[in-house]
Amino acid sequence: MIDSSRTLTELLRPSEWVLVAYFFYTALLAQFFNLPLLERVAAIAVPILLFLLVYLDSFNPRRWTSMVRDWAPSPLVLVAYWQLNWFQSPQHVEDLERLWLGWDRTILYDFGLRSGIESMGAVIPWILELSYVLMYAIPPLSVAALYIIRRRDRVDRFLFLFLLGTLSAYALLPYFPSGSPRVEHPLLDQPSIMTVWRRFNIFILSRGDIQTSVFPSGHVTASFSAAFAMMLALPERKWFGRILMMMAILISIATIYGRYHYAADGLAGLMLSLMALAVTVMFRRVVGVSDAPIPHAPESEAVPSYPEAS
Repeated sequence: MIDSSRTLTELLRPSEWVLVAYFFYTALLAQFFNLPLLERVAAIAVPILLFLLVYLDSFNPRRWTSMVRDWAPSPLVLVAYWQLNWFQSPQHVEDLERLWLGWDRTILYDFGLRSGIESMGAVIPWILELSYVLMYAIPPLSVAALYIIRRRDRVDRFLFLFLLGTLSAYALLPYFPSGSPRVEHPLLDQPSIMTVWRRFNIFILSRGDIQTSVFPSGHVTASFSAAFAMMLALPERKWFGRILMMMAILISIATIYGRYHYAADGLAGLMLSLMALAVTVMFRRVVGVSDAPIPHAPESEAVPSYPEAS
């Protein structure tokens, strides 16, 4: 039974607070960039729709509304990413791009990253490019895994850290306008081995990527944030988090080798993920989160991951 005296904001899950805060931030950024009215309205529409969903689920709970709240963040991350195309700048941080390119060439050639990756022919490039493709599936697959092993009560714990890290990276992108080295330097340092997954990645990026910035790397931030999030959300099954951590490492290497990002982009993404991890740990201590699952939680109700506000 929902306490009707509680305000709508008190009923938001912690992960939903992260989403609402981010989309309110982009709504303010839309005002700052003096975007057309349509974009300004669209920017504010997402948090309003989230509030409506929370209201519907809290005061007229249904199984489907609770489940929508579990699954909605995954597509909303894509919405948040594509929204950043509104904030493109014609000026790039060219001095930084030259510095980053020099670092990459040291890693690729002086440290032997490229020759090491290609030493076994197409095997390692195939694995790296496939890992880069699979990044898009990590958020929904992680939620699905928690459902399958009957740990739906941990979904919000996973989403909180994942969203905090990923959306922090997105929030910084407009302030570092830069281009992918694959696009900015198409004849320089490109992989000498073409795989089916690289063709697929290039196809996806040529049609669905944003042009605002590549710093910090959204791929790297999201993958490490997902790994840390799963480790905290499901400590009793360590191999879940370890698989995601291995994926994050492969994705980070793929971004450099495939020239999708500079190494500096990935390093910044890792730092943001670690910051999100630290904030989450402190938050959990403040609110007194237990790692024990909530026993016998009705599947038809929203399952809170954190203590409800009184």
